[in-house]
Amino acid sequence: MRIIGIDPGTGILGFGVIDVKKGRVALVTAGVITTPPHTPLPDRLEEIYDGLSGIIAETKPTVMAIEKLYFARNVTTAISVSHARGVAMLTGRQARLQIEEYTPL
Repeated sequence: MRIIGIDPGTGILGFGVIDVKKGRVALVTAGVITTPPHTPLPDRLEEIYDGLSGIIAETKPTVMAIEKLYFARNVTTAISVSHARGVAMLTGRQARLQIEEYTPL
């Protein structure tokens, strides 16, 4: 099974792709998708979508593991992360990935 893990963020979205076979885990690739801070939000979300679509097409995972939103003190940050999380989940769904959500704690 190949899994892509997502740590959502609008400025920096982290990802890692692993293979799990017979109880062994191997890293395929990992990295970040970054967007410029003063770019309009719709453009930043499009960059996330395009970048993640390319990674999914290249690595061909079957499952996406993504963090559930964890509300902290900064509501503005939580809303921004929610946008990126939604784009990531939509991208995975369009690629027909099984999507699993996990708490960050």
